[in-house]
Amino acid sequence: MQNREQYGEILQIPGDSCLPVVTLRGLTILPGMVIHFDLSRDCSMESVEHAMIGDQRLLVVTQKDAAQEEPVFEDLYDVGTVTLIKQVSKLPGHVLRVLVEGIARARVYSFIETEGYHMAQVSYEKDEMSDIDEASREAMTRTVKETLAAYGACFPKVGKAVEDQIDDTMSLGELLDAITINLPLPVAGKQTILSAVSVRERFEALTSMLMREVDVIRIKNELAKDIRQRIDKNQRDYILREQMQYIREELGENNTDSDVEQFLAAVEKLKAAKEVKEKIRKEISRYKNVSGSTSESAVERAYIETLLELPWDKTSKDSNDMARAQEILNEQHYGLDKVKERMLEFLAVRALAGMSKDKIQSQIICLSGPPGTGKTSIARSVAEALHKKYVRICLGGVRDEAEIRGHRKTYVGAMPGRIANALRQAGVKNPLILLDEVDKLGNDYKGDPSSALLEVLDGEQNHAFRDHYVEIPLDLSEVLFIATANTTEGIPRPLLDRMEIIEINSYTVNEKFHIAREHLVAKELVENGIKETELSFSDEALIDMVRFYTREAGVRGLERQIGAVCRKEAREILSRRVHKMTEKVNITPDNLEHYLGKPKYRQDKINEKPEIGIVRGLAWTSAGGDTLQIEVNTMPGEGEIDLTGQMGDVMKESARTALSYVRSVSGQYGVSAELYKETDFHLHIPEGAVPKDGPSAGITMATAILSAVIKKPVRADLAMTGEITLRGRVLPIGGLKEKILAAKMAQVKTILVPVENEKDVAEIDEEIKDGLEIILVKTMDEVVKYAFV
Repeated sequence: MQNREQYGEILQIPGDSCLPVVTLRGLTILPGMVIHFDLSRDCSMESVEHAMIGDQRLLVVTQKDAAQEEPVFEDLYDVGTVTLIKQVSKLPGHVLRVLVEGIARARVYSFIETEGYHMAQVSYEKDEMSDIDEASREAMTRTVKETLAAYGACFPKVGKAVEDQIDDTMSLGELLDAITINLPLPVAGKQTILSAVSVRERFEALTSMLMREVDVIRIKNELAKDIRQRIDKNQRDYILREQMQYIREELGENNTDSDVEQFLAAVEKLKAAKEVKEKIRKEISRYKNVSGSTSESAVERAYIETLLELPWDKTSKDSNDMARAQEILNEQHYGLDKVKERMLEFLAVRALAGMSKDKIQSQIICLSGPPGTGKTSIARSVAEALHKKYVRICLGGVRDEAEIRGHRKTYVGAMPGRIANALRQAGVKNPLILLDEVDKLGNDYKGDPSSALLEVLDGEQNHAFRDHYVEIPLDLSEVLFIATANTTEGIPRPLLDRMEIIEINSYTVNEKFHIAREHLVAKELVENGIKETELSFSDEALIDMVRFYTREAGVRGLERQIGAVCRKEAREILSRRVHKMTEKVNITPDNLEHYLGKPKYRQDKINEKPEIGIVRGLAWTSAGGDTLQIEVNTMPGEGEIDLTGQMGDVMKESARTALSYVRSVSGQYGVSAELYKETDFHLHIPEGAVPKDGPSAGITMATAILSAVIKKPVRADLAMTGEITLRGRVLPIGGLKEKILAAKMAQVKTILVPVENEKDVAEIDEEIKDGLEIILVKTMDEVVKYAFV
């Protein structure tokens, strides 16, 4: 500790001074302190070089935030230290090491920007002793030394080092500074002492810090002694945790107290059964006794919050207004009359069941149909019509049973299952929950999620559904479940048995046109910020978009094409708005190609003339219906059949069945059995890159083979579908509406359909059947009667 009197000439400089500045991070320098520090900032190095050119005086000021790279005036403390540079050394890595000695406090008033470094306008601050007489000075000196001695007793090494640095010749202010310099105080504490120009304030601040440290050590020792008496030798591993808990108890600052009070208050307001509230109170009591620093505390807290957020007895009031429900369904969905009628019947039954005193189990509805046909939006409309909360659960790709039923609390990262989370999200116990893509459920070694859904959808069991995480039974009997699927083939039989399937068929061209005109165009104009007075679509353009730019059962692709037109025209519309032009663009078949490019799909058409060995069949895919042209050629060989066109196993078996049938009836057509020993057959279905499967092309392949054998052409305007047996019977098929739609698009005039599909034909709209001759056939003899020219 240097005596400051040797710098008297420097300290007697009158008025304010302007000094170069260095800002320090994590370091406070006090008067009398000799210390070196390293500098790497260019502005700080420039300040040191400027000070060395002058009288070697340098102002050092501490940053409030050590992380600040480019501090401004507001980022610094307002009191710093004027230092005298003793030595400067350059180190590798563009670093400057500076040795300085603090000589005086200085109050910083402003920064002055200079080229490459900062200057500061400062005034020296001398120790204020005017309010301290001789007796007070002596009392303060003794007090601080006694406090220092008590501190030294707790920290012997530090206390000895401080005592070596002080002597009786120091003034009270110098004594306080010397003690502060040698104590391991935080930066903020040392800055408090530096900022205290008044010696009395400095004395009070320092003694307060010393006494606080002494009290902390004393309390810590007392706690250690008491805790050692409370715990057994076999529990020494828990000492630290017990210390923390005991400290909270002593200070009355247990950080879980406020949480516990909030939880208990929430339990009182919760609408739930007595058993549920009792369970939650037990969990709160357990949480109260768990240390807040452990992972168990976080698990308990999350569990309690989940229980409090579940709607145990909270319900929303349903609407039974069937007229309003029908109005919403008609407003938001074009066509689908039978689907809407069945949904209204379903809602009426639920409404009557709700009025009945007897508990009536409602059927679970599953909407099955191709993508983009409005399954999800119908469920959303039903929720709106009933004033129900709507929650969607996507089941596509779910392979773990715990996704449905939840994880047990003992697992790390445990959480409720999707059903419990859906109730939590809805906030009521009677929402509409949409189980989307139920046919996409998977299963693996972790379990079968479809089995967990059995309990959810079973009215006999779901009044007490147990989620592994929640543990308390959940009442799902008031939840309205609606499921969706693209096809029922992927749904396990037990799960399918619990649902009523409502088929949503493909849209016709006319239906797609009306949906686009009444819904999609307006929606896309709004989403792209375009006004109806700026862009319009002609009816012919919309029909061409349906026919030549999309090939789907639904309308998602059509919506994307309309959006593509809107986006392409948006730039021109913006330009017209800027130039205040009011021109309106109308999309027609003539300019459609400008916006969407060349047509993506060609329209299937019937062959120009009847041909031998070529028959048009009908197929169903998840994207709608399609036509298949079956081609058969004969050539000299050994009676083998070659099947090409990427057929599946079922279709290959159907082809062999068709060949066997034709061989069995060849005699009726004057064909010798020897022909089949000397002839090879090649059956091909064009578009070989597209996989094909199913038995519904059986009669088509049989007709094509027979045509090739007897060399008789088949009608070009005819299409057929049906499974064939070895005896020539025609069996029913599925997807009839889609198949007939595809046939009509291909300009087919006559369609042969299995007689057992008569009920399906009756359900098809007259709009679709208009212009078609649909003939019901029972055997291949009847097929042959209508097929050949």
